[in-house]
Amino acid sequence: MSHLKVYQYPKCSTCRSAVKWLQGQGHELELQHIAEQPPTVEELRELVANSGLGLKKFFNTSGEVYKAQGLKDKLAQLSEQEQLELLAANGMLIKRPIVSDGSKVTVGFKEEQYADAWTNARH
Repeated sequence: MSHLKVYQYPKCSTCRSAVKWLQGQGHELELQHIAEQPPTVEELRELVANSGLGLKKFFNTSGEVYKAQGLKDKLAQLSEQEQLELLAANGMLIKRPIVSDGSKVTVGFKEEQYADAWTNARH
């Protein structure tokens, strides 16, 4: 199949489900621990651009760090660069998993979305 990079948190059940699904489809995965090695600002900028999603979709809005920092009320006042720096500084702020083949990106895990994006994906 294809080689995919997966930014994930190993203890996250959603990430484990996504990895299992992708492996079941025969994809070769490069797993990156999102908390120990979060994507850089440059990587995030590229992931956001390739995803077709808004930057806000990359925030783990249900996570403890997001809530503890009161980001629900603060994000609107931050520039795109400041938001990217915030995400790059703390991988636990990032919605996961993020899957990329270098040109296409998905955020989170919904089996239907993965079936559309990653079934028969060739790289």
